[in-house]
Amino acid sequence: MFRRIVKTLIPRRLFRRIEPYGHLVETFLANLYYGFPARGLKVIGVTGTDGKTTTTTLIWTMMKQAGYKAGYMTTIGYGTPQWQRYNKVHMTSMQAFPLMSRIKAMRAAGIEWLVLETTSHALAQNRVWGVPFSVAVMTNVNHEHLDYHGTFERYRDAKRRMFQLAADNRAGLQTGIINAEDPSADLFAADVPSSILYGIDGGSVKATNITATPTGSEYTVKRGNSTLHINLHLPARFNVYNSLAAVSTGIAVGLTNKQIEQGIAALGNVEGRMTKVEEGQDYHVIVDFAHTPASFEKLLSDMRSQVKAPQKLIVMFGSAGRRDEAKRAIQGGIAGHYADIVVITEEDDRDIDGQGIVEQIATGAETSGKVRDKNLFLVHDRSEAIAFAMQQASSGDTVMLLGKGHETTIERGGGEEPWNELAEAKQAIHNKRKT
Repeated sequence: MFRRIVKTLIPRRLFRRIEPYGHLVETFLANLYYGFPARGLKVIGVTGTDGKTTTTTLIWTMMKQAGYKAGYMTTIGYGTPQWQRYNKVHMTSMQAFPLMSRIKAMRAAGIEWLVLETTSHALAQNRVWGVPFSVAVMTNVNHEHLDYHGTFERYRDAKRRMFQLAADNRAGLQTGIINAEDPSADLFAADVPSSILYGIDGGSVKATNITATPTGSEYTVKRGNSTLHINLHLPARFNVYNSLAAVSTGIAVGLTNKQIEQGIAALGNVEGRMTKVEEGQDYHVIVDFAHTPASFEKLLSDMRSQVKAPQKLIVMFGSAGRRDEAKRAIQGGIAGHYADIVVITEEDDRDIDGQGIVEQIATGAETSGKVRDKNLFLVHDRSEAIAFAMQQASSGDTVMLLGKGHETTIERGGGEEPWNELAEAKQAIHNKRKT
């Protein structure tokens, strides 16, 4: 509440300049209050536009399976091998006091390693001051959060800050794990003394002999004179990249080939990430958190290659209020290009006119050839949109519900209301069956 009042009193441009210093003071006080709980931990930070939560979960699962005393913090939750808690906060890297409180709780449970999903906001605002990054992982850097950072370069450089912090930590491994195929790869690699680059078309940790199925992928990775055989239970090509980041991290921290292989294979799913909804229907329903142009391109191009005529690909999504407006028409265009039917709805309008948001998205879909009330539909209420998307589905079709994933609230009119995308999808499936 106090922060909101201050924001209204200080001009926006000035507030953006002084905000990091305010957060630094708050973070210092939080560290002081909780006794610098991260001190002595070995922290693996994971940043990027897309794939952070899945990559963090893969790394933690791999280390847990290998017997490491490791904790994790993601958009979805946080915990240790002994206990896990759901993240009720509507943000990935929360404010300093709850962040340090959670780290202290995990430290009390005996963790020695922490796999920490880390956002550009947290890095730019000094909210992770005092966290000793040992390994820094970059999944990708694409168009996102320009409403806050202003330019892509500032957004990218905020993420680079984690690599610079890892380089400054002489007690750590000072290593960067970097997507070799990202245009910013060289910049990130230059920020750390040691780096491992991964990819499908490039990098020293390279996936070869990839066999993709609707439920996952298998591939091999050469490691010196040996070969890793990776069995990944997460579908889609982009998850091959996420798993490669985890494989590279395992190599960096000294895991054996067997430990890496078993760790990757141990993860069956990540909540709200390519989650299949199975309620006995004869069509496919998938819930995913994808909400950026890059994630749309990767996800929908993958799904388009799998959904063949006469089956239809039906995509429902929205775009958050008070977030990057420029991406809305872009996402609409991508969805319009790959999907047979596009349903545009709310995501988190906050205090912004939701109808205006869906209109912005619709313009992009129309440029890709979609026609309103034929294969492009605007249904602002998300529950109604989910039900409408299900009604369009016939046997063998695929319905994708994007943008909310695991989240337990939806922001409307400046307030939060309970939300459960999976439950909404299941109810819509059952209601369709009754009609």
